[in-house]
Amino acid sequence: MFIFTLGGAPDMDALLRNRLVTTKAEVLVPADGERYEEAIGRWSEHCVKKAKCVVKVTCADEITKTLSFIRDHRLGFVVRGGGHSTSGSSSIANGIVIDLSLMRGVTVDPALKTIRVEGGALWSDVDTEAAKYNLATVGGTVNHTGVGGLTLGGGYGFLTGKYGLTIDNLLSVDIVLASGDQLTASETQNPDLFWAIRGAGQNFGVVTSFTFRGFDQPNPVYAGTLLFPLDKLPQVLAFINTFHASNDGNQAILWGVSCPPPAHAPLLLTHIFHNGTLEEGTAFFAPLLALEPLANFATMVPYPTLNSLLNHASGFEGRKQFAGSAFKLPLALPLVQTLIDRFLGFVTQFPDTKESLLLFETIPYKEVVKVSNDAMAFSNRGEYYNLAVMIKWKEAERDADVRKFARELVSGAGLAEGVVRQKDGEVNGTNAEGVEGVGMYGNYANTDIPASDIYGNNAKKLEELKQKYDPGNLFDRGTKLVAKPVVPMN
Repeated sequence: MFIFTLGGAPDMDALLRNRLVTTKAEVLVPADGERYEEAIGRWSEHCVKKAKCVVKVTCADEITKTLSFIRDHRLGFVVRGGGHSTSGSSSIANGIVIDLSLMRGVTVDPALKTIRVEGGALWSDVDTEAAKYNLATVGGTVNHTGVGGLTLGGGYGFLTGKYGLTIDNLLSVDIVLASGDQLTASETQNPDLFWAIRGAGQNFGVVTSFTFRGFDQPNPVYAGTLLFPLDKLPQVLAFINTFHASNDGNQAILWGVSCPPPAHAPLLLTHIFHNGTLEEGTAFFAPLLALEPLANFATMVPYPTLNSLLNHASGFEGRKQFAGSAFKLPLALPLVQTLIDRFLGFVTQFPDTKESLLLFETIPYKEVVKVSNDAMAFSNRGEYYNLAVMIKWKEAERDADVRKFARELVSGAGLAEGVVRQKDGEVNGTNAEGVEGVGMYGNYANTDIPASDIYGNNAKKLEELKQKYDPGNLFDRGTKLVAKPVVPMN
C-alpha cells in the first residue's frame, strides 16, 4: 500500500507534467481555479476532497505513464469514473486523481450487437448511442452514473429481469494493471482476471473500455412514478407481494418513501416499468392505478428516457450516503411499517434530510440466479431483492450521525423476518445452484467492511488473484482485498 502524498514534495506537479508532456492528458492543480474545482466535484459533496492534482487522461498509455509515476514516487491516488460513489473511493486528499471523464466514447457494432464503451462514459452516453441502432444493454436506473463503477460492482437495471446483471452481459474489458501493463480480459483471454473484474474490478486495475452484449430495443416502454399517501401502504404492499409470481421479466417496480419537494411531506412512491405497450403496462399495474394515486407520471417513453426519469431525485447537490441490505417477498406489513417509521423518524427530525429515500428495489432475479455465485467474483445472487437507503443532507456536522443511522437502519432490518441479511451475517436466499448469496450489494456498501461480506466464499480466490495481478496492493481503495500468495499443497 502506498501512503505517501504529494504534500512533501512541491516539485511533483512539474515532474508529473514532464512525464506526460508528449500526451494529451491534462494535469489540474488548485491554482487552475474553476477547472480544478469542477474536476474534484462529486455526486455527493460529502466525498469532495482537495486532491493535489487531477490527471485527466485520454487513453490507456497516459494511464500507464501516470501509474508509473505513482509507483516511482510512492504516491496516494484514486481513479474517478462517474464520481457517483458515496464511499469516497474516487476522491483523495493531497494525492492524485486519475480522471477518466474525457474517455466517454461509445461504439456500436449493429451486426454483432455489441457496444464498446470507454471507461469514463456515463450510462446516458450508452443509452443514447445504442438507441440509434435500436439496441440497449443492462445499465443503471439513473443515467448520470458512471458505466465503470456500476459495472465493476455488478449492475442492476430495468432490463435485469430479462437479461440478468450488467456483468452477465459483459463480453470483455481492456484494463491497465498496477504494473502498467495493458491487457484484454474475457472468457478466452486472461479468464481468471475477467472472473475477478466482474464484481471486484476496482481492486485490479483501471478499466479503459467495456464491451457489452446488446439487445433489440426498438420500441418505447411504459414507465413512471405513482405517488400515494402513506395510508395506501397496505394496498400497495398487497400488490408488491404478488410481483414475484406475476412478472415475466419485463416488469420492475422500485417503491418506498421520501419527502419530496415542494411540500416535503412523507409520500409513498412506486416507480413502475413495463417493457411493452401502454395497454400491457396499464393492465399489469392495474391494481396500483386503481388506488387513485395523488400523481401519476407513468407514460410511454423512449428507452433512453427511461433511465433519466429518476434523475431529479438523484441530483448532484448536497451530501449523500448509501447503505444496503436485501429482502424477500412476501413482506409482512408490520416489518415494512417499522422500517418506514424509523426512516421517517430520522428524516423529519432534520429539515436538511427531507429528500432522503428508503427504496425497495423489486427487480426480478429469475435471470440473475441462473448464474452461480462462484461463476465470477460477484456473490450476491439469491432469491431476494435489494433494499437501499439514501440519506441526503447539507450540514457537514451531521456526517457521523447520518452514517450511523443509515447502517443501523439496514442492519436492524436484518433482525426481522423477511429481510435476508441476518445479524450474524448469514443469509437465507440462494441462487439456482443452491449457493447462498451474501445479501449485500457491493455498490451500496462502504469500503470498510470485511471482503467476505461482499464476496462471500470468493474472497479467498480474489486475494490469490491480487497476488498475481496487484501484489503490492496498489489498488486499495475498494472493499479491502489484500494480496495473499497461494500456499502450495504438500
